[in-house]
Amino acid sequence: SASTSESASTSESAFASESAAESESAHGPAGERLALARLAESYGVAASFSPSPDRTVAASDSALVAVLAALGVDAATPEAVRAALAAREAELAVRLLPPTVVCGADGMADALAQLPEGTRLRIRTEEGEVCDSVDRLPPGVHELDAVAPDGRTAHAHLVVAPARLPTPAGRSYGLLVQLYSLLSRRSWGMGDLGDLEELSAWAGRALGVGFVQVNPLHAAVPGAPTDPSPYRPSSRRFPDPVHLRVEGIPEFAYIEAPEDRERVRGLLERARRLRESVLDKGELIDRDAVWELKREALELVCAVPLGPGRQAEYSDFLARAGEPLEDHATWCALAEAHGSDSSHWPAGLQDPRSAETARARRELMDRVDFHSRLAWLTYGQLADAQRTARDAGMPVGIVHDLAVGVHPGGADAWAQREYFAAGMSVGAPPDAFNARGQDWGLPPWRPDRLAESGYAPYRQLLRSLFGYAGALRIDHVMGLFRLWWVPQGQAPTEGAYVRYDAEAMLAVLALEATRAGAVVIGEDLGTVEPGVRETLHERGVLGTSVLWFERDWDGDSRPLPPDRWRADCLATVTTHDLPPTASRLTGDHVELRDRLGLLTNPLAEERALAAADTNEWLTLVSRLGLLKGSGGGLSGEAEEAEIQAVHRYLLRTPARMIGVWLPDCVGDRRPQNLPGTWDQYPNWRLPVADAVRE
Repeated sequence: SASTSESASTSESAFASESAAESESAHGPAGERLALARLAESYGVAASFSPSPDRTVAASDSALVAVLAALGVDAATPEAVRAALAAREAELAVRLLPPTVVCGADGMADALAQLPEGTRLRIRTEEGEVCDSVDRLPPGVHELDAVAPDGRTAHAHLVVAPARLPTPAGRSYGLLVQLYSLLSRRSWGMGDLGDLEELSAWAGRALGVGFVQVNPLHAAVPGAPTDPSPYRPSSRRFPDPVHLRVEGIPEFAYIEAPEDRERVRGLLERARRLRESVLDKGELIDRDAVWELKREALELVCAVPLGPGRQAEYSDFLARAGEPLEDHATWCALAEAHGSDSSHWPAGLQDPRSAETARARRELMDRVDFHSRLAWLTYGQLADAQRTARDAGMPVGIVHDLAVGVHPGGADAWAQREYFAAGMSVGAPPDAFNARGQDWGLPPWRPDRLAESGYAPYRQLLRSLFGYAGALRIDHVMGLFRLWWVPQGQAPTEGAYVRYDAEAMLAVLALEATRAGAVVIGEDLGTVEPGVRETLHERGVLGTSVLWFERDWDGDSRPLPPDRWRADCLATVTTHDLPPTASRLTGDHVELRDRLGLLTNPLAEERALAAADTNEWLTLVSRLGLLKGSGGGLSGEAEEAEIQAVHRYLLRTPARMIGVWLPDCVGDRRPQNLPGTWDQYPNWRLPVADAVRE
């Protein structure tokens, strides 16, 4: 398959240069497989993958056929493959330009340099200016028309972007927290944006914290119960109003009708009981109960007329958000009427551009406006939180999290249906750690449709998030390069890698991040194909380094000395998917997995392996003089001293950003998410709690 640094356009050019006759001369099953593989590769679909450095496995014919079908290519029979291959080769042989061309701010794109001599260019910039040269173009996504001397023409999107993304001005440390878990005596049963603002103001001023990183705050799929995972949202483009601090909305104070004020008092009392059930009684966070209260309160708030200034702000927001917001709000209104999985709606409503959907939108206009208003209010409080963080002295502010995909029946998949691959799901191939592979249940973007649009939905998504973020963490950042597509109904082993134009994806990311002055952090943990980390580093995307995984894997596999850590990263001891530090240091995480029947080896063996791993790190930490006053044993003082010591270790590394998991500050031993579990463990529903109370 194509190398990591190779763009889709380069791959296609190389492919087109090969002779079509070569594939047609082969006969029999081997020849048919060769033709299918060549066809797949021409569309960026890898015909093989490597589960380990020393093994290469061929993707199955059925997987290649299914993935090609999702890209609109018929490969169901040998005859169809030959016809599609001939058509693809002919298309690439005469094509002047790919649909999107990337041109760095300091140089010409390869695709333009390879145009026939005498080709005339006409460029219309984002600002509407027209020119005939790529020299000194401003950053942006422009429209390019080309006419070759032989009469061939091409229209393409021209991305002009900075070579590198913004990086932190200096070194800083920050707090990592799942917002729902950050309850205060003012929130309604789960942490909200008011709590985030309070934490940021205090941590920035009192502790010198440089950033606060939160979980994805994307809009969830409503349901009974709602999926609590923030990594399978309905929409990544719009935030979830469940995070609103209701009392922080200006119109809340102007609810005047006596019967409405009485309803508000009742809601506040119910919110108090819900909050106390979590804070004082140790019950789980009930997102659905919180939303039931907030939705009723927000309907009262939205019935209050906006003042002239607020109405002007709302009108500006509607104009900026445009059709994507109208689609999102329409989906929310339709979900109230027909259920939250759009694939089960009446056929006419499954198309956002149908006459039936337009009629339903008009009939539900009050609800469409309600959900549009909620998006505006949530954006406002998100922006307030970032402003508060910066005012408190934080150089970065709030770090938001971008999930890798969306729910197949949610708002984004409905509104942007032409950009998603029908019948496909994102996952991971089998490897040394998981022989069965993984299926995440998230539909992938089609790389061809993204390129044809100039990456419009991707740009809109990034611009929306950067509107209130000081930095953005991209979950599974390797997805900018390739994703494992699993055909619906098939095992994850029956998938194939589909490559995206990483050059274009990174250029758009650099463009939008630079416009916002925001930092980007890539979650690059686990198996990463060669070249990806190097490319991300060159573009200024920070990596993610977690202490327990930082070992000399190319040498003796011992803990990596602090001076050998990379500098351009966010360094942490743990994450939301790993045991809290207290749990790892005490071995609690092994006992928990044993109670839930998740261990693959005998308990004694797992205990010994975990203890050996921990002791190896503590030995190094102690040798460096970082373990102070522990006194030995398993006392609370010793545990706290060890937690402090491993964080001192992070300070010895050159990492630009150092993150502290907020539950570690109080000794909470419970993981927020335990991978491999569903109803066996309360994932995404635990408040931060100190070890004594727990």
